[in-house]
Amino acid sequence: MKKTLFEKLEAGLEDIVAYKKGKLTLKTEFIEIPEPPTKYKAKEIKKIREKNNYSQGLFAKVLNVSVKTVQSWESGERVPSHIAFRLLEIVDKGIYPETSKRRGL
Repeated sequence: MKKTLFEKLEAGLEDIVAYKKGKLTLKTEFIEIPEPPTKYKAKEIKKIREKNNYSQGLFAKVLNVSVKTVQSWESGERVPSHIAFRLLEIVDKGIYPETSKRRGL
């Protein structure tokens, strides 16, 4: 049977009370938070693409953006979003895809 929102909240509050009384130990997990992505300039974006031997069309597919978007980044007309900067960084550092593992290129 699915718990209702109220039942989930009630169980959560009971856990808090049990923890405060020392009757419950909470699980902890440490996660490494990466530094903010590199903010690549237009020429650097083009270098990343060329270093990986990508056409603008293929680069756009890898990054899941349009060819027009890649063109506008490389011309300096537009600046990538923070998410796009992270994707560019992943490609730049050779994390995706590793050259030896590319298929169909």
